[in-house]
Amino acid sequence: MASGALHLGASAGARAVCVLVHGRGQSPEEMQSHILARLDAPGVAFVLPRAPGNVWYAARAVDPLTPETRVALAKAIDHLAGDIAAARAAHPGLPLVLAGFSQGACLSLEYAFAGLPPPQALVAFTGCRVGVLSDDRPHALPAGLPVYLTGADADPWIPVTAFAEAALELGQARARLRCDLFPGRPHEATGTEIEMLRTVLADLVSGKTPGMAAPR
Repeated sequence: MASGALHLGASAGARAVCVLVHGRGQSPEEMQSHILARLDAPGVAFVLPRAPGNVWYAARAVDPLTPETRVALAKAIDHLAGDIAAARAAHPGLPLVLAGFSQGACLSLEYAFAGLPPPQALVAFTGCRVGVLSDDRPHALPAGLPVYLTGADADPWIPVTAFAEAALELGQARARLRCDLFPGRPHEATGTEIEMLRTVLADLVSGKTPGMAAPR
């Protein structure tokens, strides 16, 4: 069985880095086939972290936080922080996009809210905060962070209410936020969402602040 992060894309001459985090029960190789195979991103080095047992934490994202979930989530954030730090060390000075799908999107949001060294942009395909609004959770997201958040109206893992609560907390944190909700979309990343990731990466490769202006 493979272990460790998967490294793809530009190995030399990269002008941006993307850390792409898989969902529950998935793998970096599935992110490669489901997302990167459909993404045209020259000049980008990709780092795809790998969760132990392909699961970042056992609880559902929308369950109230328990002591056990807090411990598991802290370990997952530390794991992701280590992969991000390694990516920055391997590509010093380059802008970094943190992206994730489903549980990987939720983990990416928690990383950003934890006040750790921020990415230059965050892309959360079908994501929400972990826990519920009444939980004591960090809110240290840096103001002005470009964030793209997506969801679907009947997603089996991330309900619309959790998507909307995440959007509310991102807005209260003064993120540069764009949200797209896709009626009837299965639990997957659509071509529209992947195109948005492409534009975010292309802007950073060109030295621009992500405009998140791709059409719906």
